[in-house]
Amino acid sequence: MQVTETLNEGLKREIKVVVPASDMETRLNGRLSEAQGKARINGFRPGKVPMAHMRKMYGKSFMAEVVNEILNDSTRSILADRGEKAAMQPEVNMTEDEAEADKILAGKSDFEFSLAYEIIPAIELQDYSGIKVTRPVYDVADEEIEEGLQRVAESARSYETKDGAAEDGDRVTIDYLGKVDGEAFQGGQDSDAQLVLGSKQFIPGFEEQLIGAKAGDEKVINVTFPAQYNASHLAGKDATFDITVKEVSAPAKLELTDEVAKNLGIESLERLREVVKGQLESQYGQMTRQKVKRELLDALDGTYQFEAPSKLVEAEYENIWNQVQRDLQSAGQTFEDEGTTEEEAQAEYRKLAERRVRLGLVLAEIGEKAGVTISDEEMQRALFDFVRRYPGPQQQDVFDFYRKNPSALASIRAPLYEEKVVDHLLGQIDVTDKSVSKEELMSEDEAGADGETKEAAAEEKKPAKKKAAPKKKAAKADKEEGATDVEEPASEA
Repeated sequence: MQVTETLNEGLKREIKVVVPASDMETRLNGRLSEAQGKARINGFRPGKVPMAHMRKMYGKSFMAEVVNEILNDSTRSILADRGEKAAMQPEVNMTEDEAEADKILAGKSDFEFSLAYEIIPAIELQDYSGIKVTRPVYDVADEEIEEGLQRVAESARSYETKDGAAEDGDRVTIDYLGKVDGEAFQGGQDSDAQLVLGSKQFIPGFEEQLIGAKAGDEKVINVTFPAQYNASHLAGKDATFDITVKEVSAPAKLELTDEVAKNLGIESLERLREVVKGQLESQYGQMTRQKVKRELLDALDGTYQFEAPSKLVEAEYENIWNQVQRDLQSAGQTFEDEGTTEEEAQAEYRKLAERRVRLGLVLAEIGEKAGVTISDEEMQRALFDFVRRYPGPQQQDVFDFYRKNPSALASIRAPLYEEKVVDHLLGQIDVTDKSVSKEELMSEDEAGADGETKEAAAEEKKPAKKKAAPKKKAAKADKEEGATDVEEPASEA
């Protein structure tokens, strides 16, 4: 096999490979000989099929297997021999001419192909022990714990049937049937549904029209679905609901007692208070984590400036840009509404993509040198946590899909690996705790005076940051604040 480098420009490489027809013939004969002893063909005794007949019957299909084997093996071996790591799977180019392909499969022509890829640049790690970051720490106030306790206990509040009209805060039990243009629509019907008026569980205008209703009332209410309603076939549509009020109940006085805690599955009120406190501390702890991580990544970003593989950057940019466009569409807004233009936004997000890729490579190198790994147990736990986000009936299908697709599983492994590398770094650098207020902890950071692209600055300009969808933004926090393509080195090409 002859290997010739035809391009070496920056991170780009192109390699021409020629496998002589004689080598192809040798490989083919080996396969035919192996198959000859097992072949069962009518007219021939087992193991006595002539080689010429074997070649006639299986020559082309076996040669196709030889070609695939060469492509798979040579890619790995060439990169290993050259001491290179490909940023993405190398692109293979070979003849598309049918006549030439037939000659190769017939063993009458050399097999020529080329590999085109970008390498991961060599990264010389700097001493990071001198990095200093400040960790903002917020001590949850007792008043906030009590407020949280009240909210949790609210779900255990009891209601007592009452006579008379429903008021704000009352619970009504209703049957309803929704219609658009006089036709019932899927998902618009329920029986014995319980709704606390003022809870804003239903679309705007629905609950308000039930105030004053009494048990036994039948009425039709008119509503309009929000323009950004999650069911697109109903978004912005006028609808009517046929309502039958079956019961009106008033809320009983809510007293925080051990009995309330037991109704929630907790042994005592004091234990429930500890659970609420722990949940709040966990929520604020995640904010603290993101601030520290951002500051650490900013420090690394200022230290490591090198050319990132363009295909990785382009792939990351496409991920970001597609999400931005989905968020804009969901919010019914444009770039002009965000005080920018599409061209300016594209430039900003391309910088963000470059930063993420570069930091991902740095973290991967640090993790490799530090011996950071993900255990099977950690991976299994992360997969289970991910699968639990899906509805029950879908969980097994999602689990099976990820277990059977290494590339999909890598999307779960990568952020897990990144967090472990960050943990390693936080144990090596100078971290100073600083007590802050809740407002300080929750405030957005600003871009540095040097004008470098910071994650915080990009977030402030990002259309996805809408008050209407805080849960969605929080769910993406780890990805938005982090790097990209951080994976255990063993999984790299």
